[in-house]
Amino acid sequence: MDANTAPPDNSLESQRYQQLYDMLLEAIPSSVLLIDRDLRIVSANRNFLEKNRRNLPDTIGHRLEEVFPAIIIDQMDFPGRIRQVFEKNFRVKGERMTYRAPGIPLRIYYYSILPFSWQGVVELAMLLMDDVTEQVRLSEEVRRVERHLASVVESAQDIVLSTDMEGQILTWNTAAEKLSGFTLYAVRGHNFFDFCAGDNQGEMARIFANLQAGKEAQMAEWDLKTRDGGRIPVSWIFSPMKDHLGQTAGIVAVGRDLTERRKFEAQLLQTQKLAALGVMAGGIAHEIRNPLAVCSSAAQFIMEGDLEPQLQQECAEKIHAGILRASMIIENLLRFARPSVKPDIKEINLTTLLEETLSLVTNQARIAKIELQAQLPREPIRISGMEGLLQQAFMNLLLNAIKAMPDGGGLGVTLGQADGEAWVSISDTGLGIAPGDLDNIFDPFYTTAPVGQGTGLGLSICYSIIRQHFGTITVESGDDPGCTFTVRLPIL
Repeated sequence: MDANTAPPDNSLESQRYQQLYDMLLEAIPSSVLLIDRDLRIVSANRNFLEKNRRNLPDTIGHRLEEVFPAIIIDQMDFPGRIRQVFEKNFRVKGERMTYRAPGIPLRIYYYSILPFSWQGVVELAMLLMDDVTEQVRLSEEVRRVERHLASVVESAQDIVLSTDMEGQILTWNTAAEKLSGFTLYAVRGHNFFDFCAGDNQGEMARIFANLQAGKEAQMAEWDLKTRDGGRIPVSWIFSPMKDHLGQTAGIVAVGRDLTERRKFEAQLLQTQKLAALGVMAGGIAHEIRNPLAVCSSAAQFIMEGDLEPQLQQECAEKIHAGILRASMIIENLLRFARPSVKPDIKEINLTTLLEETLSLVTNQARIAKIELQAQLPREPIRISGMEGLLQQAFMNLLLNAIKAMPDGGGLGVTLGQADGEAWVSISDTGLGIAPGDLDNIFDPFYTTAPVGQGTGLGLSICYSIIRQHFGTITVESGDDPGCTFTVRLPIL
């Protein structure tokens, strides 16, 4: 060595490496302890001290059992494991430890014990501890939510299944297995379409295409095939299944068995038919009984004999009138049931039809002191239908309005068109319709007229004729006098 060359300063170099070691130790996110052969703590980083609320003087130089609770020492057998590290150069890695220091909540760690060797001799054991308390808690929470969701899906009485974007089945709950007879293993990977009735393939493709395009939930009613070859009516709701980026990753389908509902609807429909038949039969019996009673009384007088010619003539006229009335009731009933045996559908100018119908009631309105006002457009409004039946329907509505104004009043008729429909409004200033009667006025044989002055079939026939022309008829009657009937018919 040259006399002018200073020897290297080993103490400065040692300080440099010590400072570097301390920086690395403090930067490690794990808790780090260095332990000697006597199981005393040689070094501890800040992470360990902060998490365990200790300081250096209470830690450095102290034995392991003075730093950790006795229960941890016994359960983890730290002394025995650390001795194995020294004696056999053994590595302990990835063990789990639950640790509760005095005054702090329960913590969960994964720990490793690594040997620090120098020239083949283990001088120190390094204990690394990673706090995984939050990760474990979140993992358990995720598993709990997953178990809860799985329980909800499996407990549901409705079918719940999911598919990928191509319709391949991914999940299939217990309700789906019970209803169809197919297990999840039998259907997984197969296309959902294969288990639905074949007559809906076009609608299925359209709905799945809408969902793939990002549209909202879609609804449909498709039959589900069963393992025994049967079919179950099911009401479906299809919803897009989103991933963490909000992109549609699959499709969720919820289906409800409609078997019992269809049975109930059929029973309800049958009950309604029987109820309607009862009302119809009662109405027919009531209406025909009156003229038959008159005929019967007149016939009894004739059979007694020795009648004056004038009285005999009156009895015969009453019998004839009763028969005509019964015949009229039956004819109206047939018109209600079958408005036209031979439909003669043609293009109709609704404006002209209303003008002609109004001309037929003009004199009657004048005699009844009713002011008739019509607002009809000059241009034709063309519809398709049967001219005679439509004129009959409008005639009935106009005559009903005239009868509702025995002391005179105003009758207004307006024709217009909007949204592909022609509408006819017929308004009067008469007695109006009681709120309790509004829901029944189109029912057959329902009438508020005095006995013998109405059969209750007029509005029913109007309703049937308008419905036959794919139209609607509604009525409004409020606090103001009179009421308004509105007929809507599709235009050409």
